[in-house]
Amino acid sequence: MQSEIFKKIAIATDGSENANKAASSGIEIARLTGAKLYAINVMPNVPHVTYFGMPIEPPKKFSIDEKEFYQHIEADGKRSLDTVKAMGEKAGVTVETVLAQGHPGSEIIVFAENNNIDLIVMGTLGRGGIDRILMGSVAGDVVRHAKARVMVVK
Repeated sequence: MQSEIFKKIAIATDGSENANKAASSGIEIARLTGAKLYAINVMPNVPHVTYFGMPIEPPKKFSIDEKEFYQHIEADGKRSLDTVKAMGEKAGVTVETVLAQGHPGSEIIVFAENNNIDLIVMGTLGRGGIDRILMGSVAGDVVRHAKARVMVVK
């Protein structure tokens, strides 16, 4: 039976423990409602240098360290998505994975709007520390700006 309320659900994941708790909740809602389920991970853009807070265009060629850094971010994102996909398979729910790049909050909102997502499920208190200072709260951004319903799990 497919729900009239939730036809498409997006789970935003960063691989943290709270993101996995949120994924578990999103998978269960999808299982109960028959909604199509997506998992999205957003690799953040990391500016090289700033001038009074404005990013300066990166050099044309990446150094080996930069390539390795981006490969690490991509591998981390894929691992996060694979974890959610495996959780879905275990529950008998198909999960379509999406790896995006940009500002996490903005990209989650754009994905939701472009794909007519009815519910965004995400964790709070994921990666904190310096990431939170530099980027702000992703969950807070999504809650404030998304047109879809948002469920935040902690």
